[in-house]
Amino acid sequence: MSMKFPFLNNKQKEETGQMDLEHIPNHVAIIMDGNGRWAKKRGLPRIAGHREGVKTVKNIVKAASKFNLEALTLYTFSTENWKRPKSEVDFIMKLPKEFIDVYLPELMKNNVRLETIGNVDALPDPTKEVIQYAKGKTKNNDGLLLIFALNYGSRIEILQATKQIMTDIEDSKLSIEALDENVFSEYLYTNGTTDPDLLIRTSGEQRLSNFLLWQLAYSEFWFTDVLWPDFDEEVFLQALLDYQQRVRRYGGI
Repeated sequence: MSMKFPFLNNKQKEETGQMDLEHIPNHVAIIMDGNGRWAKKRGLPRIAGHREGVKTVKNIVKAASKFNLEALTLYTFSTENWKRPKSEVDFIMKLPKEFIDVYLPELMKNNVRLETIGNVDALPDPTKEVIQYAKGKTKNNDGLLLIFALNYGSRIEILQATKQIMTDIEDSKLSIEALDENVFSEYLYTNGTTDPDLLIRTSGEQRLSNFLLWQLAYSEFWFTDVLWPDFDEEVFLQALLDYQQRVRRYGGI
């Protein structure tokens, strides 16, 4: 099954030809890397890169909706990011409000539903409040599922899941015999969401950085040297086209 995307420019149309709908990833996860380096190259403070990165988030969310993705997970702030300078962390904590204040109408227009994974309860109150507000406003949308990984760390996620499973076994809510991969997945932050088909990491780094370690077991990886603020719809399209050339065997032949 294939289709044309009339919103593409002439160059993109030439590159895509026919886009195979059956080969478009249902769920894409992105490690958004390179905001600080983008700013440094321009002699700007790191926070300028983060602000520019928010604009890229808006553009890629819009593109993901156009490309008919079911879900897009963005690694927004990791549990390790608290180690950064306080001024930078404080600025990052204000970005969700800036994003939602400016782009919530566009999320609603594009039928996007917002969710989060991670320990959101540990975030500053103003950050939590605006996130909860946006999740409430978009909860009935049934288009793209946009997931922000906020205060997220995969090792902690897996450890917490394991502890809860042990507790449920002790309380006779779960039997050891019933525990399998599917049941284990139900204890993760991502319960109810399909695993990513494609992971994209920008800025030339090629590591997972404690992101979705369980969920990325059989995902395709795509790395680019493009810094996140420069990551645009055309680069996103290149990643999707490259994904379409791959054959996923899941350990088989």
